[in-house]
Amino acid sequence: MTDGPRTNRRSQAWFGAQGRAGMLYRSWMRNQGFGHEVFDGRPVIGIATSASELAPCNAHLTDVAEAVKRGVWQAGGFPLQFPTMATGETLMRPTAMLYRNLMAMEVEELIRANPLDGVVLLSGCDKTTPAMLMGAASVDLPAVMVTGGPMLNGKYRGQDVGSGTHVWKFEEDLKTGRMTEEECFFAEGCMARSRGHCMTMGTASTMACMAEALGMQLPGSAAWPAVDSRRMETAQAAGQRIVTMVEEELRPSHILTREAFENAIRVNAAIGGSTNALIHLTALAGRVGVELDLGDFDELVRAVPTLVNLMPSGKYLMEDFCYAGGLPAVLAELLTGGLLHGEQITVTGRTVAENTASAERVDDDVITPLDTPFQPAGTGIAVLRGNLCPDGAVLKQSAASPHLLTHRGPARVFDSPEAYHAVADDPDLDVDENTVLVIRNAGPKGYPGMPEVSNVPLPAKLLKAGVTDMVRVCDGRMSGTGYGTVVLHVAPEAAVGGPLALVRDGDAVVLDVPNRSLHLDVDDAELARRREEWRAPAERYESGYTWLYTQHVEQADKGADFGFLRGSRGHEVPRDSH
Repeated sequence: MTDGPRTNRRSQAWFGAQGRAGMLYRSWMRNQGFGHEVFDGRPVIGIATSASELAPCNAHLTDVAEAVKRGVWQAGGFPLQFPTMATGETLMRPTAMLYRNLMAMEVEELIRANPLDGVVLLSGCDKTTPAMLMGAASVDLPAVMVTGGPMLNGKYRGQDVGSGTHVWKFEEDLKTGRMTEEECFFAEGCMARSRGHCMTMGTASTMACMAEALGMQLPGSAAWPAVDSRRMETAQAAGQRIVTMVEEELRPSHILTREAFENAIRVNAAIGGSTNALIHLTALAGRVGVELDLGDFDELVRAVPTLVNLMPSGKYLMEDFCYAGGLPAVLAELLTGGLLHGEQITVTGRTVAENTASAERVDDDVITPLDTPFQPAGTGIAVLRGNLCPDGAVLKQSAASPHLLTHRGPARVFDSPEAYHAVADDPDLDVDENTVLVIRNAGPKGYPGMPEVSNVPLPAKLLKAGVTDMVRVCDGRMSGTGYGTVVLHVAPEAAVGGPLALVRDGDAVVLDVPNRSLHLDVDDAELARRREEWRAPAERYESGYTWLYTQHVEQADKGADFGFLRGSRGHEVPRDSH
């Protein structure tokens, strides 16, 4: 419990105000049945929830919010739940990524505009976690993340089925005749059989782990399944903890240091995490003034092996990961190898090393030991440079085919994902297994929003011939549940005149992942001539949010945030409203 009335809390500018203003603020809150005692100066805790039936991964967060409320009341705080938009990757078009920045803006402004002393952030699907962290970081009030948890393992005909990952597999099976339409329809219901987000190590699971690795989520809470009772225990504990954090004035700026981001980058490599983490971590770092260069994501992981054997890189799923020890077991293993900053503070008020002192690795096949890892050091995300991506591109080595990591092949160029899909099943399509599929105009400005379209399915004629992978190059993203030898996030993107816009059918594309190179084997004079001929695409939007986005979004290597949102704008109490 609090030790008596506090008049210096931020919320007291509302609830402790004298005269007409205070009367208005308190009286309207009392129409919900709150007694006068809740205005005594106790910490007012906002519970930001992205619960929405339009975002299936987040639909259950209303229940999670109730558990948080219990914890806040128990610790002597005053909990107030409020909704935010939900950027669900499962339904939103053209892509949820288009709206991540909008959600971050909304979260930031809602926290600042209201009588809050601290906030608990409830998220689930891919973009809701980084959006909430970005918004909270720019306000810098005490904050704790509670992610909604993964679904239970999918089950289909005696095998584990991974959300997202098996979508791609079943699509290939359908095209090659190994699966019927009826079987595929039945399998759909086997992939998503409980509440929660993707149970593969896709972007949702990855970002939950990133929130924990950064120190913004309670230890172990990233992995508990959404329907496990301990998910609610975690939420209740977060509600208790945020009240104490307000007393301690422990804010995101104290936690989200350069060392915290270095920890998260290395953890992402160890868990075989999504390439999307690079964009979200870079954007979040920009909110707290931490400089992250794309090269950091390559250099910092070279000594880190992949320890977690989860789809899409491995065979297990998040439920197995949880029972094998979850992220604390991974952190403890990395600490033994001197690969983490163990002294880094977290939302518990304790350090990473203190949080993981009792962590236990239960299953060595799911979470492998550091000395016998699932994949050796240097097999994490590779950052590529070259004349085709002067500002960088990325490739997830653990999900790629080893024989294609060094490859030279002729380009087959498509100006949009739709242009490729229109001919992908054509038996006369002029491609073979050596062809490099180039998909462009899928970047932040070009699509807009940089959707997860880069891992296009292989041409049907090659799938039927037994080809299982091809090199694909794109300025868009790939789902964290996806796999294949796919070069992503090519920057600058084609729509702003990046070299990808200059590639033509038949040009030799040279991929050399060991040497971190992506090169277009066309002489400089010819590329200069093509650049003179290139014309920027006509602007498609003249008003509205999408116009704002296309005018202000930064490139992938900068985190695809809005330049005007970088930095913190603090939590100064706004001017009175009456």
